[in-house]
Amino acid sequence: MSDAIKVGFVPLSSAARGILVVFCDDSLKVGPATAKALGGAVELVKRAASAAAFRGKSGVALDILAPQGVKATRLLVIGAGKAAGLKANDFLKFGGVAASKLPAGTATMTIMAELPDGAMTSEQAVAIASGLRLRGYKFDRYKTKKKDGEEGGSRADISLAVGDAGAAKKAFTAAGHVVDGVVIARDLVNEPPNVLFPEEFARRASQLRKLGVKVEVLDVKAMQKLGMGALLGVGQGSARPSRTVIMRWDGGKKGEAPVSFIGKGVCFDTGGISIKPAGSMEDMKGDMGGAACVVGLMHALAARKAKANVVGAIGLVENMPDGNAQRPGDIVTSMSGQTIEIINTDAEGRLVLADVLWYVAKKVKPKFMVDLATLTGAIVVALGTEHAGMFSNNDELAERLLAAGVETGDKVWRMPLGPEYDKLIDSQFADMKNTGGRHGGSITAAQFLQRFVDGTPWAHLDIAGTAMGAPKTDINQSWGSGYGVRLLDRLVADHYERK
Repeated sequence: MSDAIKVGFVPLSSAARGILVVFCDDSLKVGPATAKALGGAVELVKRAASAAAFRGKSGVALDILAPQGVKATRLLVIGAGKAAGLKANDFLKFGGVAASKLPAGTATMTIMAELPDGAMTSEQAVAIASGLRLRGYKFDRYKTKKKDGEEGGSRADISLAVGDAGAAKKAFTAAGHVVDGVVIARDLVNEPPNVLFPEEFARRASQLRKLGVKVEVLDVKAMQKLGMGALLGVGQGSARPSRTVIMRWDGGKKGEAPVSFIGKGVCFDTGGISIKPAGSMEDMKGDMGGAACVVGLMHALAARKAKANVVGAIGLVENMPDGNAQRPGDIVTSMSGQTIEIINTDAEGRLVLADVLWYVAKKVKPKFMVDLATLTGAIVVALGTEHAGMFSNNDELAERLLAAGVETGDKVWRMPLGPEYDKLIDSQFADMKNTGGRHGGSITAAQFLQRFVDGTPWAHLDIAGTAMGAPKTDINQSWGSGYGVRLLDRLVADHYERK
C-alpha cells in the first residue's frame, strides 16, 4: 500500500532535517529537548508570536520561514493549548496540522514529539503519526494532468523525535494497520461506479484472504437458494449481478461466538423506478460507505492480528431503473420469510440490510452486531455531518459505541426506537412497507431493520452525513472519509483486548 507520507521514529536528541515542528502550550512554553534544539531561536519564536498574535491555542500554527539560529528550512510552532486537557484526538489533529504545512514536491520534516513537561507518550506520538498519514491521503489516480500544487507533500519523509523510538515504532505497527483500513475505506468510496460495481467490490474484499481472513462470496444463485428476495429485488434492474460477501477473522478463542459488522453496499443508487433528481446523483457512488467501512475494518483487524473473532458481511447491489427493475407496489419476500411492500424503490438500502442482518443473526449467531449504512437523508437533517445516528436495542452496546466515538472522533448520537413508530411502516398488503414517509424517516428505517435482527443485541449506524461529502477536517481532506473504521476497531479492542 503506497503512502503519500512516510513516517519514522528517531530519538529526541536527533538532529532536525528539513522543516522543524515543535509544540508549545498557551504560555508559549516548550519542553527541554525542544528548547535545546531551538537554541537561540527561542527568542525568535517569542518575537514572531507577538507579531502574529500567536497564543499557543490548540491546533494553531506559527510558521517561520528561514529561521535564524536553527538548522531547518522552516520552523513550525504548533500550539497545544493547556497540556492538562489534551486527549488522543488532539494529537491526531496536531499530525494533521503538521501535514497541512508540507510544501509541494519532495519534503522532509522533523517533529519534536515533546510537550512543556517532557516527551510525549508513545501513544501520543503514534496519534500524531496517524494524523499525518490520514491528512496526507489523496485520491487522484484518475488525473492525467495535475495543477500546480496538487502534488504537494506526495513524497514527504517525516521523522518523529520521541522519548522511546522503539516503543513508538512498535505501537505504530498496529495503529498503522488501522490507518490502512481507513485508507481502504476511503478508496472504495471514492472509486467511480463504472469501476467499482458489485462483482469488483467482492473481488477486492476477497483480497483479505491474503491476511488470513476467510471470505465467502454468495452469487445470485446462492442468494436465491437462501431466499434473499429483499436484496435481490433491489439489484434485479441492473446489468451488474448482486453479491453478498461474508468475511471471517478468527483471532480470538477457538469456538467463542464472534461479533459481527454488516455494511450496506449499494455501489450506485439511481433510486430505481422512483428515480432521484439529476442534481448530485453522481454522489450516489458513495452509497456503499457502510460496506467500505466493514472491508476496511476487517483489513485493520486481520493486519494487526486482533485477538478477536469477527464476522463482516456486506450486501452489494446496484439500484438501476431498467425494464426488469422492481416497481412501487411490488411485494418481496425476505430471507426471514417476512413480506415487504415496496412503496419507494429509493428506500433500497434497508432491503439489502434486511437479508444480510437475518443471515448473520441466524447463521453466525454473534454476540452482537452493528450495521452501517448511508441510509437516510433524514439523519443529515437531524444531526448534520458531525455525528452518525445510532439506533440500538441494547443499552450496553449503545454506551460502548458512544464511548468509542468520543475516543476516536467518529462520533455517534443515539436516536430513539419504539413500537409507536411501527404503525408508520405497517402495510395493508404485506407484513410491512419499506418506507414510512417523511416524518421520522431515519427512525422508521431503523424500526424496519430491527424486524430482521431476531433479538440479537444490535446497533444501526446511519452514516449518510459522515461517510461521504462531509466537511473537510484536520485529518481528512477526502470526499470519502473512511468513517467508522477507527470507531469499530476501538469497539472490538474494548470488547476483546482491554478486559
